[in-house]
Order: sequence, then C-alpha cells, then structure tokens
Amino acid sequence: MILSTLAFSLMNVFVKYLVYFNAHELVFFRSLGSLILTMSYLVYYKIPLLGNKRILLVLRGLFGVTSMTLFFMSLKYLPVGSAVSLRYIAPIFAAIFAVFILKEKIKMLQWLFFAIAFAGVLILKGYDSQVSNIGLFLVLGASVFSGLVFILINKIGKQDHPVVIVNYFMAIATVVGGVLSINNWVTPTGVEWFLLLGLGIFGFFGQLFMTKAFQIASTNQVAPIKYVEVIFTVLIGIFWFGEIYTFWSILGIFLIITGLILNVLFKQKSA
Repeated sequence: MILSTLAFSLMNVFVKYLVYFNAHELVFFRSLGSLILTMSYLVYYKIPLLGNKRILLVLRGLFGVTSMTLFFMSLKYLPVGSAVSLRYIAPIFAAIFAVFILKEKIKMLQWLFFAIAFAGVLILKGYDSQVSNIGLFLVLGASVFSGLVFILINKIGKQDHPVVIVNYFMAIATVVGGVLSINNWVTPTGVEWFLLLGLGIFGFFGQLFMTKAFQIASTNQVAPIKYVEVIFTVLIGIFWFGEIYTFWSILGIFLIITGLILNVLFKQKSA
C-alpha cells in the first residue's frame, strides 16, 4: 500500500507539473498508458474484454473520467496536497449515495466522523487563501463522481474481473480525453513525453499495488495507509513546487484524513 500511495503521489505531482496542458489531454495520456497495460494483461490471461455487467461498466467509466477530469482541472487552482485531501472525501458522498441506492444505513458515529472531515474542508476553505472557490468546486465535483464510482463498483461486485473494470475505465477515458482535447491539443516535446506517459504507468502500478495490498492483508490494516498519499503529496509539493502550508492548512488536512480513517476503522470493526 505504501508503494501504491507513492505511485499515485508521483502521478498527481506530474499532473501538477504539467498543468499548462489541457486537462482533457492529461486525461488522455494518463488513461492511454494504463490502457496499454490493462489490455495486455487481459489478452495475456485470455480474460474476456467486454465483461458481464456492461451497462454498469460503461457508467463506471463515464463517472470515472468525469471525476478524473474535474480533479486534474482543480490542480490549476489548488496546492496539490490540499487537492488530494479534498478529493478523499469521496467515501462520504459514497456513503450518502449508498443510503438511497443500496439501502445501507449510516450509524451515528459515522456521521460524527464525516462531520470531522467536513470541518477540515471548512477550515481549508475558510483559512487557506490558496484554496479558491473554483478549485474547491471542481475537486468537490470530482469527489461526488468518485463516490458514484464506488457505488457502481459495489453493484458490479465480483461478477467482473477487477482488471476488466479498470480496462473499461481506461478505454472510455482515453476516447473521451482524446476527443475533447482535439481543439486544444498541445504537442509534447522532449521530457514532456516521458512525464505524460509516466502518468499512465504510475497510475497503473498504483492500482496494482493497492489491489495486491487488499488481497494480502485485511482491509482495516491497509485502508488507513492509503492516506499516506496525502503526506507524500504534501512533502513533494513543498520541495518541488515550493508550496506553503500554514497551520490552518495542516489542521484542515489532518481533520479530513482523521475523520475518514476513523470511519474506515469503525466500518471494519462493525462488519
């Protein structure tokens, strides 16, 4: 899981570094790199590409590419560490959607943990002048669609191979990102090619190591470690981009991550 968080952190930082590219073009390159790897995996192991729950798989891809695009756009307006932290409130939206779609129940303690996380959002917005309204709107939109993705994956369940699910996402994102970037296409030069292709490679290995972590150990052991990504991203943001995080920034991020980790631990204890 630590290797996974490091891979995702580097992917996020590369996006921040390449933020002068159109978000759709970034989505295209991030997805294309992963698509090559997922397609190769499915073909090598002779796993059917189309899957079983095709409508849900397509919806998962569409919601996923929307979330990814909004998140990449938000990086133009937010420090990378703050953006990653705010994106991580997606499980809260997923839990709310689950009440209406999956008929699940949210316990009182979970509402308390969600309130702690939202308090962190309010502190970030209220006391961190680097968190703009546009950036906050974009990253919260990304979190909402990411929450919907969680619900769709739950609905798909074990009826489709995990790599098939990811492959649908990457294929749809590659097509959507490619088409929408045509009018604003910027041809990469030199090292930009390696950085853009690196988005897909780091994204793929982030997914791979995360999946392996959940296969090897129990969820309550590895899920909280996922939030180490925020620490990695903040540190890289400070040393690479010279980003400044005030006391209030750190407090807001801390509350967001604390609320979400407590929710994960509570859900596993109650299961």
